Amino acid sequence: RGTGRSTPITKQTLQKRFPDLFALDEIAAVTENDADYGQSTGVGYATIAEQLDRWEAMNPELAARVGVGIGQAADYMACFRADSIVKDAEELKAALLMPTDDKSAPRPWGAALGQSFGGFCMMSYLSLIPNPPKVCLFTGGIAPMLTPAYDAYTRLYDRIKERNLQYYDMYPGDIALVKRIVKRLLEEPATLPSGGKLTARRFLQLGLGLGGSPSAFASMHSLFASAFVDEEGSGGYGEGDFTKAFLKRIDSDQSFDDHPIYFLMHESIYADGPSQSPTDWAAARAYLDLTRTPSSEFSYELTAGLDSDDRPTLFFGEMVFPWMADGDFAELSGFGMRALAQSLACKDDWGPLYDKENMRRALAPGGPCKAAAAVYYDDMYVDFDCSMMVAARGGPLEHCKVYVTNEYQHSGLRDDGATIFVKLLGMAKGTIRTPS
Repeated sequence: RGTGRSTPITKQTLQKRFPDLFALDEIAAVTENDADYGQSTGVGYATIAEQLDRWEAMNPELAARVGVGIGQAADYMACFRADSIVKDAEELKAALLMPTDDKSAPRPWGAALGQSFGGFCMMSYLSLIPNPPKVCLFTGGIAPMLTPAYDAYTRLYDRIKERNLQYYDMYPGDIALVKRIVKRLLEEPATLPSGGKLTARRFLQLGLGLGGSPSAFASMHSLFASAFVDEEGSGGYGEGDFTKAFLKRIDSDQSFDDHPIYFLMHESIYADGPSQSPTDWAAARAYLDLTRTPSSEFSYELTAGLDSDDRPTLFFGEMVFPWMADGDFAELSGFGMRALAQSLACKDDWGPLYDKENMRRALAPGGPCKAAAAVYYDDMYVDFDCSMMVAARGGPLEHCKVYVTNEYQHSGLRDDGATIFVKLLGMAKGTIRTPS
């Protein structure tokens, strides 16, 4: 945006940068799909490590190249976390500011606003940069730094369940329609225009949008209503094929193919140093544990088969899963992308993102920074209780003034940005008395 060239990270750019990472893709695809090969070797669908071991025995040079490629790509992706982002922001600031005679005098940003993950970055700024912004404003962005990733996701599943139920309260007829779609996809996944597979589990990832703007519910309802080709006598739903419009819309709404960094790096935002590493697919592990009971309300395989509106099928929220690289998303799939994702999920030496004492020191009365935060009570992306623990007395952000509201969802800044910004800025400066 006027500051230079920027190239998004895609599978295509990764292939150009790290060709060795993808050296096994074509061969691995053939052997994975070869049932006779799997039976004869006893490996079936092997793990990444098992497949590399197998290829090392068959072609050690090729396996070594791929192993090096995985390591190089993982190191590269590790540069895109909050700790690196705030250092980049400092470089940008230095380039934008006019030079002065006194090069030793601190010149912090006057103010900064962090929405969602931007707030997580602001906490890294307060932790890692000697002179953070003078005014720090958070909107839906107090990171759950005191809560391990697995526990944070376990809490979020309950938030997401409540948001699902609110959706079904608004559109009760969609309970049966969603079950109809899920059952159909469990029987036979549909092929998407992108080349990916619309499985039941991928369909339920549409829940990522449930916590957005006020129109999110209406948008999802419109999508579901377009699912089936309307056949005479079908009651409007149709029992036949999915419409092309429905499949194209899902490809458009789910942007992981175009932005694989979201899939690859999402859980790493919770990896605050070695003590919080590895994340090891925390959302998937939490879901597995929630569905262990035979009658779990979170099991879509179970609820889709129940002819009862009292047990609706629940959508996922902002979670990533290892199966997304198993063909569900074409640009996330293949041995190379799967190996990279697994390497990042298993990384046990992530650097620190936060420093509690530095945050307290920066925001203490008389300190260099002031802060205010909007915390959304019904937020399905950043758990309310986890955020409030961080902002509570004795917590790292205890001197951050907090505005708690259920008037907005996570998208409050987009939906009513001027009102929220003016309020938070006034709170930080002391001209608006909130909390009262």
